Amino acid sequence: MERVLVINAHPRVRSEKSLSLQVLEHFVSKYAAQNPASLIEQIDLYREDVPAIDASLLNGWEKLESGEPLTEGEERVMGRMAEILQQFKGASKYVIAMPLHNFNIPSKLKDYMDNIIVPKETFRYTESGSEGLLTDGRSVVVIQGSDGIYTENDGYREVEYSHKYLKSMFEFLGITDYEIIRAQGRAMLDVKDILDTSRLAAAEVVERWSSK
Repeated sequence: MERVLVINAHPRVRSEKSLSLQVLEHFVSKYAAQNPASLIEQIDLYREDVPAIDASLLNGWEKLESGEPLTEGEERVMGRMAEILQQFKGASKYVIAMPLHNFNIPSKLKDYMDNIIVPKETFRYTESGSEGLLTDGRSVVVIQGSDGIYTENDGYREVEYSHKYLKSMFEFLGITDYEIIRAQGRAMLDVKDILDTSRLAAAEVVERWSSK
């Protein structure tokens, strides 16, 4: 059974005003209708426990390397990271919904990426450099909402790092089928026009994914 993992990186988790979440809802409903046999899971990064790289995690990693026993808190953190990693690895398609925060990804999405970029699990080191291990034809689509427009040839395009970061990290893991749907320009464009354009783009991705 094909598994699709929806990664909701919006701080409000549920919001009828959010552009990215409205487009996400449209995407999921269309995909589910066209692929009834697929299993669609969702992780809400601002509602569920997503460990961050902090002192507890660093201590836990050091103890695992040295063979020292972990504290109860360290065991909980390491166990949760393992759950997140296995959920991610078990899917073949990923849908990320997120707002743009100061030209970059939301902080909880960065924490999530730190949970899935794991040596010997999603990539490995070789004599000639690193090598992604997820090279079995997986796909990623990012649905990004923003007030500004980041596709013009101006300074804003250059400082929009979220797309650059996510694309490069998924390619690092071996996932090259990556695209972004931008629900952009809320500060200057009509919301209905933005949603119409973004939903059309979402429908095109659904069609392509459904025909694979």
